[in-house]
Amino acid sequence: MNKVYAALSDPTRRKILELLRKREMTAGELAKHFSLAKPTLSRHFQVLKEAELIYGRKVGTSIIYALNLSVLEELMLDFMGKFGLEMEAEAHHVRKREQGRSWPRKRTPNIGSATA
Repeated sequence: MNKVYAALSDPTRRKILELLRKREMTAGELAKHFSLAKPTLSRHFQVLKEAELIYGRKVGTSIIYALNLSVLEELMLDFMGKFGLEMEAEAHHVRKREQGRSWPRKRTPNIGSATA
């Protein structure tokens, strides 16, 4: 987990993760968002891969990078656990999941209530 925290300590690497949150991207597409030399950016990719925050797959001559969401979830649970918040986080996650699955409820008028 220390590699994950170390990887996240750099603003460039956090920006790479933000970009990959939107969609998978090639190294070239990611590079367009930074004014860094290619070797420097490659080193950032390597640090993120070593921390298992991203993974790359080769397609032709390009490498397409994507987020490894399971490590990010693990990180959040670990971080929350350090502050005794893991139960609250899990309860919140369950509530959000249930809200997403439930059908919208129709509101029925309250017949017989006093109206002004």
